[in-house]
Amino acid sequence: MTQDLLPVTRIPRTGLPAHAVVVGDPARAAAVAALLDGAEEVSYHREYRVFSGSWKGVPVVVASHGVGAPGAILLFQELADAGVRTFVRFGTAGAMKPGIGDGDLVIAEAAVRDDGVTHQLLPPEYPAVSAPEAVLALQRAARQAGAPHHRGVVWTRAAFQPGLLPLFSYDGAGLAAIEMELSALLVTASLRGLVAGGVLVIDGANADELVDEQATGGYDPHREVVAAGVERGAVVSLEALRLLAEAAAEAEGDRA
Repeated sequence: MTQDLLPVTRIPRTGLPAHAVVVGDPARAAAVAALLDGAEEVSYHREYRVFSGSWKGVPVVVASHGVGAPGAILLFQELADAGVRTFVRFGTAGAMKPGIGDGDLVIAEAAVRDDGVTHQLLPPEYPAVSAPEAVLALQRAARQAGAPHHRGVVWTRAAFQPGLLPLFSYDGAGLAAIEMELSALLVTASLRGLVAGGVLVIDGANADELVDEQATGGYDPHREVVAAGVERGAVVSLEALRLLAEAAAEAEGDRA
């Protein structure tokens, strides 16, 4: 019955696991889901492809949200409506400062809210911050996986391609990377009392002083070094969810 499905993503209103990895690309959602035990496709509507399964005994959702925060936030909201309480966004990003290489992981501590949607929902002074426990779980999982990783603030920006308007400069602000959806997830999680974080695979350099198009041939996210980073990042994302689920269960046991 259609009333048992949420209107935008067409996912079930109930019955989904409480932990989710969210990605942009529907094909990446399938690739991450292939790492799960008992993976099943729950739904596939528009850009929203959703799987369920388990990772080392922890039931999880893997879902795609497409490109850009205005559409992505609809997935985040409906997953939360369906019972998801812990989110890890696993995506790609451009490096914003030296020392962060292609294929490295960036674990987001917070995000600049230049996402094109959350400023229409609440004042710009409201922060977009990762849950501290999510940051620590992602860092621990990255260390366990031997994945090169960095922590820092990322810039969520609605426009992918440069336009006629000059970019607002964050020179000297120490931003680690730029991507397109994370701040919408972090704001949604904060408003709803959920746990959320993000880990991003670097697929190129975005800061002007880091870009060497003559040497690199321009932006190309399909290189082997990026693919290897994506493989590591998928494991890190799932393992971080397991660590978060384990910590939540221990905390619940202490309260009992």
